[in-house]
Amino acid sequence: IKREILPLVKSLCHDVEYEVRTCMCRQLEHIAQGIGTELTKTVVLPELVELARDEGSSVRLAAFETLVNLLDMFDADDRSQTVLPLVKSFCEKSFKADESILVSLSLHLGKLCNGLYGIFTPEQHLRFLEFYKKLSTLGLQQENGHNDNQLQLQTLEQEKKYISVRKNCAYNFPAMIVFVDPKNFHLELYSIFFCLCHDPEVPVRYTMAISFYEVAKLLNSSVYTIHKELVTLLQDESLEVLDALVGHLPEILELMTNGGENSGSESKLLSVPDLIPALTTAEQRAATSLKWRTHEKLLQKYACLPHIISSDQIYYRFLHRMLTIILTNNVLPVQKAAARTLCVYLRYNRKQEQRHEVIQKLIEQLGQGKSYWNRLRFLDTCEFIMELFSKSFFCKYFFLPVLELTHDPVANVRMKLCYLLPKVKSTLKIPTDKHLLQQLELCIRKLLCQEKDKDVLTVIKRTVLELDRMEISVDAFQKRFYENDLLDQEKERQEHLLLEMEQLEKEKQQNEGRSANINDKMFEKKRRENKTSSVLTKSITLSVPGSSSGTSAGKEDKKSKLVRSQSFSTQALHPKYNNVEKCPNKSSATGYTSSISGIGKSCMLSFS
Repeated sequence: IKREILPLVKSLCHDVEYEVRTCMCRQLEHIAQGIGTELTKTVVLPELVELARDEGSSVRLAAFETLVNLLDMFDADDRSQTVLPLVKSFCEKSFKADESILVSLSLHLGKLCNGLYGIFTPEQHLRFLEFYKKLSTLGLQQENGHNDNQLQLQTLEQEKKYISVRKNCAYNFPAMIVFVDPKNFHLELYSIFFCLCHDPEVPVRYTMAISFYEVAKLLNSSVYTIHKELVTLLQDESLEVLDALVGHLPEILELMTNGGENSGSESKLLSVPDLIPALTTAEQRAATSLKWRTHEKLLQKYACLPHIISSDQIYYRFLHRMLTIILTNNVLPVQKAAARTLCVYLRYNRKQEQRHEVIQKLIEQLGQGKSYWNRLRFLDTCEFIMELFSKSFFCKYFFLPVLELTHDPVANVRMKLCYLLPKVKSTLKIPTDKHLLQQLELCIRKLLCQEKDKDVLTVIKRTVLELDRMEISVDAFQKRFYENDLLDQEKERQEHLLLEMEQLEKEKQQNEGRSANINDKMFEKKRRENKTSSVLTKSITLSVPGSSSGTSAGKEDKKSKLVRSQSFSTQALHPKYNNVEKCPNKSSATGYTSSISGIGKSCMLSFS
């Protein structure tokens, strides 16, 4: 290699044609990786230094990019004595004489700064940071003393170049956070972050939206400082920006609500003000556009909201919107995404009354809807219900409404139902659901006997064979169904837990109401007693002889009142203890209440 290849490499690096020198310069990276660090230091580095001072701008650019890519192969001395001075001269010339290198420099600046981090003096560190800031706003400084006519003089190519530079700065933003340390973000980089998120050009904002999750991860506990920019990007006029942001929206919102300094037990939304209006606006804008894939993606990601905001906020601001999309939207993937997200919202809803209302609407407006399209969507929704809820939940609310569609006048609905029947049968447990199994068998017989459509009849015959091969799980655990039964049991436990929590919240509110009423009554009694006692004291001062009997009577009065108040308070608390005694397998009232409170806390963490 030393004798035959390296001399040829050197000669090609000094070729008279700049295109050859450029091409050879780009190959030096691969050659360096093949010959190792020692030969790279003695042979490749000197050639790169010489090529970096070449008269051809494309050669200088290739030399600079190769230097950046080979930083890991140079030791600290080479970096400080050779690479750093070269990079500094590149940065200085890029604004003064050679703007052609600006785009490449802005693209590699993050890698460069972190690669040379260990050898920077504080002054050099600051200089490179200021250089990055200058690049981030390149082409935007038209206010302070600049003539407005300069904008007109700029060529279209120059404008494109400046947009590319700012876009590259947006791409390198996470690397620059590492460079300055996340602790110094607000002081050093927040103003640049703000400018890039509000940049007039879509490609720059798009790049910021893509890197937003990386920025949020790096900031960790300081993530609350960028919540305004999250809201800004959610409300961006370009759907491309929204689409880029939505990719990691669940993770971003999780960091915002749980990682931020303001997050606490009071309200998750304290850490992200204006989040709900921004989310609803984003969905509406996606819905009115022709980009249905962005809308579908958005609806899928909104399934994370039960872990971010409260159940009531979801119910009033998002859940009914999902139902409207299922009923009115014309794009099937969008309808399915809305149906699944609605089922997730229903799964984590904490109020039984609201759950029953939504279930009723699904059955009436979809399952019994006038349009066959809605009835088809009802079957899709039932598939999601079977996936997300326990078997007992599906059997209780949706089993019979699904079977009613065997009498549907439209063949496509009956056919879709036939395909779904094996899944429907798998939700049954024997002997608990024996009556439902009989209903299922009756419907299948009717279909076999009465079906006139050839295609539906073919499907139902095939389905019957599949149903005959199926084994129904029993109430007790079986080895073959062990994992599924465990999963179903966990779903059922969580559903019961939601009901218990709702009951406990109601009891708590009732007890608080009772105690407030008791306090009001006691206060009124005391006020009356104070009035009567003041009258009595006046009469006692006038009639001294009866004072001894009056005091003894007063003591007896106080005793009787004390006994009455004690008995009243025990009556007020009595229902609570009665509820505790009714619960099975609980050793003591105190133990039960503490365990329930513990469950409540854990559930709040997992469901909210």
